[in-house]
Amino acid sequence: MTADPIPHQYIDRETDNVTTEKLIADTLIHRLYSRAKESPSLLFKAATSKRMSSILGFLNYDMSLNGHHQKNGDRLKAMGINTDECLDDPASLNTARKIFERKIRFWQCRPLPETEDRIVSPADARMIVGSLDCHDSLYLKEKFFSFEELLGIDKPAWLEAFADGDFALFRLTPDKYHYNHVPVSGRVKDIYEIDGCCHSCNPGAVVSLVTPYSKNHRVVTIIDTDVPGGTHIGLVAMIEVVAMMIGDIVQCYSLHAYDDPIDIQPGLFLERGCPKSLYRPGSSVDVLIFQKDRVAFSVDILANMLRKDVSSRYTLHFQSPLVETDVKVRSEIGRRVNGGR
Repeated sequence: MTADPIPHQYIDRETDNVTTEKLIADTLIHRLYSRAKESPSLLFKAATSKRMSSILGFLNYDMSLNGHHQKNGDRLKAMGINTDECLDDPASLNTARKIFERKIRFWQCRPLPETEDRIVSPADARMIVGSLDCHDSLYLKEKFFSFEELLGIDKPAWLEAFADGDFALFRLTPDKYHYNHVPVSGRVKDIYEIDGCCHSCNPGAVVSLVTPYSKNHRVVTIIDTDVPGGTHIGLVAMIEVVAMMIGDIVQCYSLHAYDDPIDIQPGLFLERGCPKSLYRPGSSVDVLIFQKDRVAFSVDILANMLRKDVSSRYTLHFQSPLVETDVKVRSEIGRRVNGGR
């Protein structure tokens, strides 16, 4: 019999408070992944398959909520969702999918940094940062993903370009706003999908399964920022990773609000802060990879990662402080250094 999972906490960036996360189906996922670590079962393989993930997503997100006694406004409030941010009438959000795929007035409630050399968060998420360089104090290679596997073993040009670089992980929970926004300005050099499973991004599941983020289905976008109007931090890889109950990643870049969304293609110029894609639906992860010595992450995010007064499952598993910070989409998470023009 596996023991109950320990609490997982993070730092709220706006208040600096230590917050205990309410993880959905935490005990079930803990038992499923704890046993899978020893011997993957047919149940485990079925639960993490794309087909089962889609079925679970439908059952959890597409059934009408009208039959439930709890009013939409009360339900949204219980989830911690600020209805004042919603673009649509909260009363119209009558399925879990509509809540999950809600639009917000990001141009009002998620302002961009005025300084153009700032990198911004691609999502409302809990984030950590790390380095692929074994000589760096933030070296975390092979813990959350296999670098080669994540970008694709058949992509030698990108593997060489990002070798020994830095990365940021953004974990989106089911209650979050699930549009991804562009973290930098630049021109798309490449975009491709890599097939895979739909493992949970629950922190307990992540540490139980070796390099899960590079095993899940994902979309990789390579952005060249060293172009006119760009952020000038070299190449940036933005990887959108599906997780349990995610049905799809829809590319829907919009230059103004959510108007006239278009697909992402090589050659397209992306403006920092604009909506890029939408997860459908569930929990999910964004990964940003930067070239070596081109970015400096925000001081508060780095300091929070080292806090010892927070009960983090990552800290327990890796036996060194590793604490997430809850950040808002389009908020500053780093800045340009070296080689910027």
